[in-house]
Amino acid sequence: MLLTVERDTRVQSVNFIASDSGLRVMAEELGIRGRANLVQQILGPEKRSLKLARTSAAATRSSKIKISKIKEQSNADIGANVASGSYPADAMIVIPCSVGTLARIATGVASHLIERAADVCLKEKRPLVLCVRETPLNKIHIRNMYRAADAGATIFPLIPAFYYGPTNLDDMAREFAYRVLAHLGLSQPDAFHWKG
Repeated sequence: MLLTVERDTRVQSVNFIASDSGLRVMAEELGIRGRANLVQQILGPEKRSLKLARTSAAATRSSKIKISKIKEQSNADIGANVASGSYPADAMIVIPCSVGTLARIATGVASHLIERAADVCLKEKRPLVLCVRETPLNKIHIRNMYRAADAGATIFPLIPAFYYGPTNLDDMAREFAYRVLAHLGLSQPDAFHWKG
């Protein structure tokens, strides 16, 4: 997802927030080491030389180094820009969305930035996509999905498609990301389209 939005010229900026649990999952599944330079670690070797937004504008003009549009935010920073309805965010995607995060969003418990930003999306009637990652689902999970959907969120479970013939896990992850982005009006040119 981050690789796609990084190169999509329609996307001006992305506020990236990782929970402690999300950091653990990323470490195990993506080989991330530590909490420093997460964006560079996720985007891969070709982006390791990126300087973050802290780089001065003058230094940026004088060098040819590209600044990433993806800005890391601390989940503990409840006063960050996305915690306010006056901040002009277009949409929010929680991917993956644990059932714990789902429960907090569905019940309005906004003790961390992810839940607060989601709460802001709901109250401001902005698109909120929750890519729920759990199976099987119990009745509590289903009730919380209903509550979140009833409040205006889109429940978009992390379920890969197979009908387009993916050849590896990267293909499946990329196509899933494309489907989520298309849901927000950001269809990708190399996404699979069913011809019938």
